[in-house]
Amino acid sequence: MTTPPPATALFNRLLARGKFRHVQVLLQLAELGSVQRTADAIGTTQSAVTQTLAYLERLLDVRLFERHARGVRPTPACADLLPVARQLMLGMADVAGAVDARRRQGLGFVRVLASVSAIHGVLVDALPAFAQAQPAVRVQLAEAEGEDQLLAIARGEVDLVVCRRPGAMPQGWEFHALREDRFAVVCRADHPLLVGPGRMPAGGEPAEETWAALAAHPWLLLPAGVAARGHFDALCERFGRTPPIYPVSTRSLPLMGWLLRHQPLLALLPLNLARPWLVTGELRELPLSAVAAIEPIGLLQPQSGMGEAATALSGFLRGRAGD
Repeated sequence: MTTPPPATALFNRLLARGKFRHVQVLLQLAELGSVQRTADAIGTTQSAVTQTLAYLERLLDVRLFERHARGVRPTPACADLLPVARQLMLGMADVAGAVDARRRQGLGFVRVLASVSAIHGVLVDALPAFAQAQPAVRVQLAEAEGEDQLLAIARGEVDLVVCRRPGAMPQGWEFHALREDRFAVVCRADHPLLVGPGRMPAGGEPAEETWAALAAHPWLLLPAGVAARGHFDALCERFGRTPPIYPVSTRSLPLMGWLLRHQPLLALLPLNLARPWLVTGELRELPLSAVAAIEPIGLLQPQSGMGEAATALSGFLRGRAGD
């Protein structure tokens, strides 16, 4: 039996003989499960894909795919490689975007991660305005929450993060608040609590009588583990009454918005998450007072060493803080 090469030897071998084309073939084969479809997808021949795969398996000294009647399937060893390969291809896409931005004589390229609430509450307004003010900067925006944001920072995959203040600040990073936030109870404009004889008076406190009125109507809930769901569960426990619950629980914004617009449902959401729907009038906020405040949305950025594009976007966002 051949002794497998140690990790250092494999690493050096990949540096010397590996190609990005190998990574592309690996990912396409795993996704499509067919040599022919992979060849069609990347614009080469079936023979070239087969040869590339054979070379890669020799290079790594491990079998990557099992052949079967309808194509190929990844081996466990291949499944271990796929997350790393995807990150490598995403990194190459970032490199291409950054080089293209600089080649076009722009200020450069900035990679931004943001939570859903940050996108809805801050960036839907700020990024179009920034693009008009700084057309030479290219912004790549991706959505991520919580731990995924911190992992991206640790891996060096992001320049700026728009989010709530993390529980543990990444070393060398700092947080600047941009917009205050609180919970809001929202529903469609013709909900019985907004119109008709059963409507709720303005400024209602979330006290027992008010909760009794709210609990008489069905609610759309976010999944467990989300702050808004935790606050809703705490209100149910505090007042000893749980409202009827709609049988779908989701974090999908398109589905959430559709359900709230087309069903007589209530939902407890961060105000910034609901902001675009409230601005357009698709949804309305119930006139409650003393709804709990939550951590503001802000900008998480390196304390030093930011590039020109990231510095420009940071200054722009911080200049609009509170708008």
